[in-house]
Amino acid sequence: MGAPEGMDWSWAVATGGALSRRQRRQLLTPLLRTAVAYSATRARLAVGRRGSGGVDLDALRWPDSKLARAAEEEARETCSADVLAHCYRTYLFGLSLAAIDGAAVDEELCYVACLLHDLNLGDPTPARCFAVVGGERAERFALDHGEPVDRAATIGAAIGGHLTGGQNEDLSHPGGVVSGGAFVDVTGTRIDELSAGWVDSLLTRYPRHDFKRRLRTYWASESAAVPEGRARHLTRTVGFPLLVRLAPFPE
Repeated sequence: MGAPEGMDWSWAVATGGALSRRQRRQLLTPLLRTAVAYSATRARLAVGRRGSGGVDLDALRWPDSKLARAAEEEARETCSADVLAHCYRTYLFGLSLAAIDGAAVDEELCYVACLLHDLNLGDPTPARCFAVVGGERAERFALDHGEPVDRAATIGAAIGGHLTGGQNEDLSHPGGVVSGGAFVDVTGTRIDELSAGWVDSLLTRYPRHDFKRRLRTYWASESAAVPEGRARHLTRTVGFPLLVRLAPFPE
């Protein structure tokens, strides 16, 4: 299970995230699994079934390395209020799901990748996926701040791959944490595994700022700019903007 073989960081950089016919077919299986998981989440929410997951927000030790602090500054200077809050929620949702799954994670790499994963959301590059452009940008950022080549590439790959179906199924690596956390925040998938009170507390600390409406606008711009990309493919196959609109959040 997981993302289709071959749709890795090298592929993303080489193609800009453009999907071939074969890759679109390959993505159908993981996207079907995601759709089933989404349906199961909605069913459990409908009958009031909730888990108790969620990292302790008061006791959490945030990554405090030189790179982590620089990434936070970069995100705060670059991202709009709605996207910045989404990035923090992505990290906390992803970290919580990793704990539920018993997955050990590199918290520094996950934190940096989550904070920087949407640097180019809402600023589309023709024929080049925003996640790939953002991943390349984050990789250069990490290198400029003294990270080894392999760790910088891991950050780039996590960001570049977070739109790929199946990436959210393995939270033992940064790409899974970014994808899994983002999927919770944009569609509500797996939110039933988290405590309702914990989610409310998270949203108080990191408000959504009309995120559902804003994301659909960003998504439409991205899909128009990159017609062969994953954003448009998600719209065509699983009705992604509708899933965003129906997500179990007030805004």
